[in-house]
Amino acid sequence: MTRSLALMAGLAGATGALGLTTLLRPLLTRAALRLPQAEATGYALRIAGMMLFALGLFLGGFATVATMAGAA
Repeated sequence: MTRSLALMAGLAGATGALGLTTLLRPLLTRAALRLPQAEATGYALRIAGMMLFALGLFLGGFATVATMAGAA
């Protein structure tokens, strides 16, 4: 695995974990970012968490396919 693929896989894991935490525990993220306690904030955090998790899935998939195709 080349350095760029290893970086992509590591970034995929980090963004996936951050996104999943934001999606499943919006109160924890709200407290860490010091956001107001509003209903709209909860929805925004869930949307952002799903987008970060999807980014992690896409990056991980691209790194896996590139490794399987022999780009490394």
